[in-house]
Amino acid sequence: MDTAQARAVRFDRYGDRSVLYIAEVPIPRPAAAEVLVEVRAAGINPGEASIRVGALREQFPSTFPSGQGSDLAGVVIAIGDGVTDFAVGDEVLGYSWRRSSQATHVVVPATQLIRKPDALSWAVAGCLYVAACTAWAAVGAVDPKPGETVAVSAAAGGVGTVVVQLLAVRGAHVLGIASFANATWLAAHGATPVPYGDRLAEDLAAAAPSGIDAFIDLFGPDYVQLAVDIGIPRDRIETIISREKAQELGTKNAGSGDASNREVLTEMAALVASGRIEIPIAATYPLDRVRDAFAELERRHTRGKIVLIP
Repeated sequence: MDTAQARAVRFDRYGDRSVLYIAEVPIPRPAAAEVLVEVRAAGINPGEASIRVGALREQFPSTFPSGQGSDLAGVVIAIGDGVTDFAVGDEVLGYSWRRSSQATHVVVPATQLIRKPDALSWAVAGCLYVAACTAWAAVGAVDPKPGETVAVSAAAGGVGTVVVQLLAVRGAHVLGIASFANATWLAAHGATPVPYGDRLAEDLAAAAPSGIDAFIDLFGPDYVQLAVDIGIPRDRIETIISREKAQELGTKNAGSGDASNREVLTEMAALVASGRIEIPIAATYPLDRVRDAFAELERRHTRGKIVLIP
C-alpha cells in the first residue's frame, strides 16, 4: 500500500460543532479478519452529537483525538489475513464501532459488513445501519401483532421513518406523531398522522378510539411519561433515547446494539432494496462540510437521513 493519506473527521475535545475538523491521516491497514473500505457514503446520527458534546461521556467516553461515525458504505480495497467473505472490488455496507466511518477510508471487521444490494444507492446504503437496526430493535421490543395500534414519536425522523414502515410491514396500525409538515409523507407510508402539541393525548385518543397497544418513543422522556399516563402497559413502551426515564418507569430501552449483526442488517437491507421500506435522504454533504451537516441534524426537524459523501 502506498503512502497516500486518508481524510477523516476528528475532534480533540468535547464541544459544539466548532470542534469538528478534517484531518489527514495515514490510510489504515487491515489486520487479520479485517477489511479496508474506501468509503462512498457515511450517515450521521444524533448519538454522535451527544458523544461529541460530552453528554454520554460516562457511558461512551472519548479518547482524543476522536474520530466519529458508525454507518458506512463503500468499496473493499484491501483485506486482511483470513478474510474469505469479501474480495477487493466488492461493494459493501455496514458499521464501525471505532467511531471512524466519517472518513475516506476505514478498517472494520469483516463480520460487520454485508454486500450492498445493487438496488441501494450509496447514500441509502451508507446510512442504513443505525436507522435500520435501531428500528428493528425498537419494533421487536414492543412485539406488535397484526392489527394492533402502535404510536410512534418523532415518526418522521431518521429512525422514525423506518419504524413507521417496519410496523406497517408487520401489519400494525401506526399513529405517527410529527409536525403537520410530515402528515402527507406519513399517510403515504402506512401511518395515521398525529400532530405533536398541547392536545396530543386527546388527539391520540381520537385517532385510536379502541385504544393504543404500544408506544415507541424516538424523541425524549416526556413521551415515555405520556405513554404511561395514557395507560399503555409498561412492557409495551419502548424508548431508544430516554434510558434514565425507562429505568425510572420500568419501560423498555432497546437500541441498535441489540440488533447489531449481519442477519438483521441483511434483512433490513433486503426490505429496502425490495421497495417495501424507503429510506428518505434529507440531504447529502461533502466531508469537509460536516459541521453544516450536524447543524441541520441538530435542528431535529429533518425527515429521513443526512449523509456525508467523502
